[in-house]
Amino acid sequence: MSMDSDDESLLEALLAGEHRALARVISKIENRSPGYRNLVSELYAHTGDADVIGITGSPGAGKSTLVDKLAEAYRNRGETVGIIAIDPSSPFTGGAVLGDRIRMASTVGDMDVFVRSMSARGTLGGLSTATADAVKAMDAFGKDKIIIETVGAGQNEIDIVRTADSVAVLVPPGSGDDIQTLKAGILEIADIFVVNKADRDGADRTVQELREMVHLGEESGITGGGHHGVDATSGGDDWGEADGGDGSGDGWTPPIVETIATSGTGVDEFIDQLATHRAHLVDSGALAEKVRTRYAEEIRTLLREDVHAMLEAELAERGGIDDLAEAVRQGETDPYSLATDVLEPVEDCLEDIETETGAVSKTE
Repeated sequence: MSMDSDDESLLEALLAGEHRALARVISKIENRSPGYRNLVSELYAHTGDADVIGITGSPGAGKSTLVDKLAEAYRNRGETVGIIAIDPSSPFTGGAVLGDRIRMASTVGDMDVFVRSMSARGTLGGLSTATADAVKAMDAFGKDKIIIETVGAGQNEIDIVRTADSVAVLVPPGSGDDIQTLKAGILEIADIFVVNKADRDGADRTVQELREMVHLGEESGITGGGHHGVDATSGGDDWGEADGGDGSGDGWTPPIVETIATSGTGVDEFIDQLATHRAHLVDSGALAEKVRTRYAEEIRTLLREDVHAMLEAELAERGGIDDLAEAVRQGETDPYSLATDVLEPVEDCLEDIETETGAVSKTE
């Protein structure tokens, strides 16, 4: 793919470590500005070195505060950090609503901690397609750790599995309802459970309940690594191939870490568990499987977007969806026949491409 001169300069500046260029690239990605796809395409050759960590959990669990302390601890270890904070979308502009980065005060002014709020844009799983591209921008920039903090929308947060290498689920203490929510679906995505605000009443009970859940999950094949079961829960296509799709997992048992984010207590242990999980992924070969499955899902997503755009254009040529709906109302046709008619040019186009590809292969 070719880029215009402005985008080429922007890419060079990003690769040279200019944070302003990184911010501009992410804005271009999030706004889906002209040329963004060519720009993201060029980023791939410079990615693959960052650890991508997902932080999710119910609202009020202390995610932002813990992310702040996590970034501070990584900086103390000499590592650079990128943070993507996914916020709910404005129904009017589509932009991030909360932008509550006030809870990330420990690293303010540190240029090696880059924080970006992004909108979920109504995506069912809480993560927009742009988020994965923004991760690539931070990776290409050279960030050692990339932390994604999600909205905290319960079971829908399983979409973070597609983007992060390690996923930590935060559980506030003393709430049996939260544990029930985990049982309903989020249990499968946790590589690490974090009982934050561990100084509050009920923390010990919450830890015990989580231990029982993990134990029962191992016996039933729900937990133990690989995020098996996510394909069925998230509605994704074939998501589950990372563990063979059979629920066998990769042998990882999610540990339970207790933290007090406000004081930083337990953060070092949390980091150690993240490092252990990363090593496990590499040693077991699961990381390569996760990356391959991630790229497969990206390809599917892009194809869906492109086919959708093609169909919208075809509908516009036929007078728009309202005219077609009126034709159905008048009894002139039906939705199934219309769908077949609209898809026919797309199918013909694909057949022509297949024919041309086959002819080229025979010539070679």
